[in-house]
Amino acid sequence: MKIKPLLTALALVSPFYVSSAEFVLTDSATNTYVADWNVSSDSLGMKSDTPFSVKKTRLHGGKQEGVDIITVNNGEIEVTLIPTRGMGIFQVKKDGKRVFGWDSPVKEIVNPVYIDLESRNGLGWLDGFNETMVRCGYEWTGHPGVDDNGQLLSLHGRAQNTPASTVKVIIDDKAPHKITIQGEISERTFKKAELATLTSFSIVPGSDSYSISDTLTNKADYDDEYQIIYHSNFGRPILEKGAKVYAAASEISPFNNYAKKGLKDWQTYLGPTKGYDEMVYNLKPVADKKGNTLAVLHNKAGNLGVSLAYNVKQLPVLTVWKNTDTLNQGYVTGIEPGTSYAYNTKYQRPLGLVPTIKAGESKHFDLTYTVLTNKKAVNQAVNKVETLLHNKPVKLVKEPLVDLTKVE
Repeated sequence: MKIKPLLTALALVSPFYVSSAEFVLTDSATNTYVADWNVSSDSLGMKSDTPFSVKKTRLHGGKQEGVDIITVNNGEIEVTLIPTRGMGIFQVKKDGKRVFGWDSPVKEIVNPVYIDLESRNGLGWLDGFNETMVRCGYEWTGHPGVDDNGQLLSLHGRAQNTPASTVKVIIDDKAPHKITIQGEISERTFKKAELATLTSFSIVPGSDSYSISDTLTNKADYDDEYQIIYHSNFGRPILEKGAKVYAAASEISPFNNYAKKGLKDWQTYLGPTKGYDEMVYNLKPVADKKGNTLAVLHNKAGNLGVSLAYNVKQLPVLTVWKNTDTLNQGYVTGIEPGTSYAYNTKYQRPLGLVPTIKAGESKHFDLTYTVLTNKKAVNQAVNKVETLLHNKPVKLVKEPLVDLTKVE
């Protein structure tokens, strides 16, 4: 294990610099790997108002064999990250009970070595899908299909099934002792792509919020396309009959013809419903002058929920995925900010939703998730959405942006 306190001299250069303890758990460049590991406020001698801990564990058995997870307990919530699966987030607990997450038919945290992304005509990604936050990208995202150049693009890209090349835990020496988990995801293919994403998860002890701050860099000498969807998924206990979603958006349209019949009821949810399948909606977010916007999901009673803050200059569109099928099939909804909707890449280029990243350029993506644990917190978050809407209703657009009956 490498422990690297940052240089005190830097603190003298800038009065705003916060020194920190750095723990390198994985670094493929130096062949560094630390297996089971843990640290806490007590072991570090930090006098935190709220005790915290960070623990790394390697899983064994079945298809989870060899998967690394990192569990961060900040004294209020417990977040489980998966370095082996693109630094995704498996679940979030509060008071020992799950608040963010869902019950997928996929019961194990599957090691990517057991996943063939191109199986089932590009749907192999589903063999490992059970997390509460999945990075869909970055080389491409969306539904599987053959691109204009004849290449099969599998469902939602490769990032989530790419083990992190580096993993670091960084804890600020000074209060409030912010905890940061960094990882790098590399998508490098000879003649195709050289994209590297530095992912960053951060949380403050005692807080009910955590943030994601990712930096995508094109390491190649040529410009390239990129896409990303932050597939954020929630089941019970938030999702239930009568649960409701709010999003600051100017308009909403159905993804396909099947979703048309649920358009008027897009904000409310059914209980587990056999034969429901899934309905997907495309939203155009509205934001404040800085580009900040918000989406909120809460249970029927309005005393438990989640708010998701993001910036439309980075992530200009929002997808709402309603999968209120049976509990065994996967009762879940997705609140998904992104550069793109969930259509196949070739259908999104005409929509202007396949951006370019120049050679050597970096793009940044920032999101904040908050556990809403009472009616006051839920109401405050909903009010923020209403403020962004300026009392204007979300316009219902009856026809899909892409006519899949003609293009498929």
